[in-house]
Formats: sequence, C-alpha cells, structure tokens
Amino acid sequence: MADYITTARRVIQTEMQGLAALADGLDDKFIRAVEMLLAVKGRVIVSGMGKSGHVGRKIAATLASTGTPAQFVHPAEASHGDLGMVTPADLALVLSNSGETPELADLIAHTRRFKIPLIGVAARPASTLMRQADVGLVLPAAPEACGNGIVPTTSTTMTLALGDALAVALMEHRKFTPEHFRTFHPGGKLGALLAKVGDLMHRDLPLVAENAPMSEALLVISQKGYGVTGVTDTDGALVGIITDGDLRRHMQGLLDLQAAAVMTPAPRTIDPDALAEAALAQMQDRKITCLFAVQDGKPQGILHIHDCLRAGLV
Repeated sequence: MADYITTARRVIQTEMQGLAALADGLDDKFIRAVEMLLAVKGRVIVSGMGKSGHVGRKIAATLASTGTPAQFVHPAEASHGDLGMVTPADLALVLSNSGETPELADLIAHTRRFKIPLIGVAARPASTLMRQADVGLVLPAAPEACGNGIVPTTSTTMTLALGDALAVALMEHRKFTPEHFRTFHPGGKLGALLAKVGDLMHRDLPLVAENAPMSEALLVISQKGYGVTGVTDTDGALVGIITDGDLRRHMQGLLDLQAAAVMTPAPRTIDPDALAEAALAQMQDRKITCLFAVQDGKPQGILHIHDCLRAGLV
C-alpha cells in the first residue's frame, strides 16, 4: 500500500514540476494568443486527436461556459465533411503534443487556405503545427509522469492548464461574473449555487393586513401552506410575520386578537436579487423555514427552505 502512495506522489510531483515550467515559460506569445481569441467574431474551434482530443473537449467546454463561444471538432471527422463547420470568422485552437499528428493535416491546411487564425499548442517548436500556426504556444520539455515517457500524463496536464489559463484570462478581460456563468450553466450544483432568490421564490404570497382578525390569518396560513403569513401596513409594506411560534404564544384568546397583536415585528427578509445560497445560510443560522423577499419595503415573494433543497443547494 505504501508503494501505491509513493507512486501517486511521484506522479503528482512530476506533473507539478511540468506546470511550474509551463508557468515560467509563458511569454508574449501567450498575450498574442489572448488578443487573437478576443478578436474572434465567430467561434473558437478546438481540435486534437487521442488524449489531446479529450483535453480539447474540456477546453472547448470551459471556453463556452465562460463567455467565449467554442466548439470541439474531431480532426478525423473534419476530413470527412466537418471542415464546413470552420468558417473565416472562426479561430482554430489545435492541440498536439508532437505537432505532427497526421489527422490534423486537413484541418491545418483548411485554416491556411481560408486565412483562418490558428493557435497551435505542442511540445516541439519546429513541428509542422507550430510552423504553420499564427501563434505557437510551446509546452516545456518535461518528463511524462508514467516513468517511461510513453503515456501522456504531464503533457496533457500542461495542455489542460494552458487552456484554463487562456479561458480565465478571457474571463477577466470581459469582466465575466457569476451571474453570466449561470446563464451558460443553469443546471447542476454550480447552477444551484448561483441561483437567485427571485428564481426560486413563490409569488402567491400569504399576506394579511395589520388589522385583520386572526381567523383570517389562520385561514391564509392554512390555504397557502407555508406555515406562516406576512403582515402588511396600509401602504403594503411588510411589517411583521406570524409563525407557529406566535400562534402558540397567543393561544389564550387568539381569535379575539388582530394580526398586529400576534405578529413578530420587523421580520428577517432578503432581496430577490440575492443569491439563494445566502438565503439558505440565513434560514439555517436563524433556524427558520421561510424568508420573505422584499424590495423597497414591499414583499415580492416568499422562499421556503424546501425550495432550496429541491434546487440542490445542499
């Protein structure tokens, strides 16, 4: 078992050294590559064969989800008709550790024929890909982590990191926000974490006036099903909330009272534009199950803790 840990640490350390060399070797070509990507009017076409292709798919997905339209095109499929996807408005980002992958030849020739900008990523500066590319990003000479130099490990890790570096540089230049990210990534855990209160809240509100009899308040609580009702003043502003706890504290003569006499004043509220995650944290911290979403003092919706659970926030 100790040997397994030793191997794992050796692999990780070898790849870390490759990443350090990659970071140290970045130069003006990286800046030029970012400028080219920013100038694209169409899409970034990412391509690579084998392991480089798997990395390319991830890079294309990262670019697309962070504000840079991108698509992966398989080089073999490109030679059989998919070159039609690559237009003069696009830019090609082509990955190949050797820079001599034969399946890439037609795609490279297509970019040269139609003057499509080409960024190459390879470990050999003198390779065909790097000679043909408008900008060549060279991977530093670093040993593969497999120990015999055969299995793509360090090289693919460096390529992936370089793609992430390009994507984040583009994000920062475009001032890409979490709200923008959610537009492209509405599903899953990340989408849930970036959901706003307004996306999850209910607009069929349980509300009664301050002078409403408690019989009316009880009816609203029962009908709406949230276990609470908000209390509003004559201007429609939220001034209180009636919960199960308030009902228990006023059991004696409850039906003889008005809502204002039973309510808890100045209840906790949240803005509809706040992240739902912040609302969940507030409910958990205060040990409450509902929050009214309020703007300019007036209730706009109600969020129940179960809404957060259904959205996948926890």
